[in-house]
Amino acid sequence: MASPPKHFLQFKDFSRDQLEHLFARTALVKARFKAYQPYHPLADRTLAMIFEKSSTRTRLSFEAGMHQLGGTAIYLNTRDTQLGRGEPVEDAAEVISRMVDLVMIRTYEQEIIERFAAHSRVPVINGLTNEYHPCQILADIFTWIEQRGSIQGKTVAWIGDSNNMCNTWLQAAEILDFNVHVSTPPGYEVEPERAGLIGTGHFESFADPMEACRGADLVTTDVWTSMGFEAENEARAKAFADWQVDGDMMRVADQEALFMHCLPAHRGEEVAAAVIDGPQSVVWDEAENRLHTQKALMEYLLLGKVET
Repeated sequence: MASPPKHFLQFKDFSRDQLEHLFARTALVKARFKAYQPYHPLADRTLAMIFEKSSTRTRLSFEAGMHQLGGTAIYLNTRDTQLGRGEPVEDAAEVISRMVDLVMIRTYEQEIIERFAAHSRVPVINGLTNEYHPCQILADIFTWIEQRGSIQGKTVAWIGDSNNMCNTWLQAAEILDFNVHVSTPPGYEVEPERAGLIGTGHFESFADPMEACRGADLVTTDVWTSMGFEAENEARAKAFADWQVDGDMMRVADQEALFMHCLPAHRGEEVAAAVIDGPQSVVWDEAENRLHTQKALMEYLLLGKVET
């Protein structure tokens, strides 16, 4: 009997050793891409991309990435499939996973992707849920490694909503042994159980975002209102008014600190234009690295540890 497929539904689904392999593979895959060297280990393989939430970077990076690896990507929007007409997630998983080699899902509740994976014959990747965004944090940490080296022992300041990005940074800190300073407005604090944390030894909460940034090696944030929470726009704009990452916050961070944002960004809201467009910002490298880290991820899920 075949062993069950390996999924990537939360960051903590992978061990430190597996993640370090992915980062090493990403560097090699990216170098080949930059040198225009063809690399097609996934020839004749097919990725199904299922979208319930809209996307720019996720669709483009997975579709282009699969093509660059020699495979094919098929875009499925739930509005245009039987999933949108009430077909059980479990039934869809049984059928889709018999026709493709890999599935990426971008949806709302984590429960949906967990149910799909439980009935899938092939690996399932979380392209984003309300709770977690593991592919983005793969790209963010690889970007840090490219720019500064190992993230072990470093301090990441998370400013804003304790959303799927924040939850995933916290999981990554436990596995890769770094620290996260979290500052959220009252009422938007981290929920350790929802974040899927083992303990609380790798993060500290700060009421004052300036204090969270003090001495930090990396400062990062996200939009104040994530997809699915648009009805809270007005209330959130008031609550988060003092949580804009600005020049003052970057000045109290480490002199060599980087700024990251998963995009799309709202200049003048969660981040000042002078910061995201300034010399410490690596948001464009970060966005490009979604492509390369996800290529390494798909290679690993389908082929295991490739060493060439």
